[in-house]
Order: sequence, then structure tokens, then C-alpha cells
Amino acid sequence: MPARPPEPTIASLRDAPAEGAGDSLARYWTFYWAVADAQLTRWLPRRASRVLDLSGGGGRSAGRAAAAGHSVLEVHDPLLDRRPPARPAAPGNGRHDRNNGRSATRGATAVPVIGDSGGLRFVGDASMDAVIAENRVLSRHLATETTVAEIARVLRPGGRVLLCVDSLTLGMALLAEQNYWAHLSDVPSAEVVLVPWPDGTITRCFWADQLRELLTEVGLEVEWIRPRTALSPSTVEHVLSASPDALPRLVRSELNAPPPDDSLGIHLLASARRRSG
Repeated sequence: MPARPPEPTIASLRDAPAEGAGDSLARYWTFYWAVADAQLTRWLPRRASRVLDLSGGGGRSAGRAAAAGHSVLEVHDPLLDRRPPARPAAPGNGRHDRNNGRSATRGATAVPVIGDSGGLRFVGDASMDAVIAENRVLSRHLATETTVAEIARVLRPGGRVLLCVDSLTLGMALLAEQNYWAHLSDVPSAEVVLVPWPDGTITRCFWADQLRELLTEVGLEVEWIRPRTALSPSTVEHVLSASPDALPRLVRSELNAPPPDDSLGIHLLASARRRSG
């Protein structure tokens, strides 16, 4: 039986890079992205909808939403994402319903725009059925309250947001790895936790209760909060190195397991709805 791989360093888990990036974590990131794709597919509206994607990351979330038949506005923020926006995922086959001013979509479309994913001043009030804020985008916008308030503004009543942030589990591990012991002792009492990466960039990390409070304060009802995955990178690497064909079973196990302890995992995933009233 292959030896169990060592746990990767916390710094090596930054930004959830593209599949296969780095030999030491190639299997883990393949699993991570397979879980993320399946979670997004389950979450997306069942009817054709207008979706705002703030995730960056080369258009992965926008492409999946467009492929599911939604009309997607994909925001590329040059301050957060160095990769250029992708071309439209499909050639745009939408029509405008003059009876109610809403766009009814036939076929998948994804339209990239360059803009501030934290301000959203270019998006109208209550104009979106869904917002995707994957790829840790809200942890990279350090004034997360402002961005979440803007997300609530652009959602129609009943509209939903799916978001991913860095967890305090990740933040505390990162502080420990850098020997910031004094800072680490302050984390339990801190209202806002900003954690430096070794390259000098900053991430904002959350407990589940902090994330829930952040969302409810802007009028969003939290549907659920859970870790992206409960399985550790070393566990996934160990299983897939022994049985490469176990990936679908691992993903199904992750999706169908009871809600895990929200203190697990490097990233927290949350779904929330704008109140109708």
C-alpha cells in the first residue's frame, strides 16, 4: 500500500489553483474542483435565470452556470484576478420580454465585463436572480460588509447567493505556520480576522457564526453554511493515489454526508436568500 502523503503546508493551499497545479496536490485539487462543480450544479436555479458571477478564476463558475442554461454576467476584477475574462461561453441567444422588462434566456450565455466586484455600481437594484461569489472572492475583499450589502442590493426578492470564504481554521493554521503566536492568541476575541500570507497579501477569515451575522445584517436569510470539504488534502491524496477511480465515490460521499462540523475545512461555503418582504 502506498505511504500516506504528508499534510501539505497551509501556504500551498492558497487560491485553490487550477486542476493539476503542482504535483504534490494534483489529486486533491482534482477532488476539490469536482466537489465545487457538483455543489454549484446542485445549487443553481432550475429555471433559466440571470446570474451575476463575481468569482473570477478564469470563468469556471460562469461557464458552468452558462452551460446550465443561465444568462451570466461575469465580472472580471483586475485588482483580484490577473487572468483575462473568458470569451462568452455561448454565442448569446437571449430575447427580451417586453411585458415585464425581464430577460428570458434561450441557450447558455456568459458575458464578461471588467469592473469592481466589490462595488457593483454598474449593476441595477434587484436585477439578478442569483449571485455566485466563489473562489474566496469575499475573503479577498477585506471590507466584506460593503460587498455583501451590494450583493443583497442587486438580488431580486427571493434571489439567492452562493459564496465561499476562507475559514478561521485556515487562518489560524496559517498564523501558526508563520509563528505569529501572539496574533493567534487574539483570534478568538477578534470581530474581524485579517491574516497575512507569506507573500504579504491579506485574507479575511470567518467562523460560521461570523459569516451568518454578516449575511443577516444586510437582509439575507442564511439557508446553510458548511465546509467546502470535510476531507483533508492528505486523506484525499492517500485514497486517490491508491485508487484513482475512487474520485466519483469520494465526491458522492462528500455531497451526501450529514452536515459536518463547520470548524473543519479550509474554506466555508454558504447559501443565502434575499428576503421577499
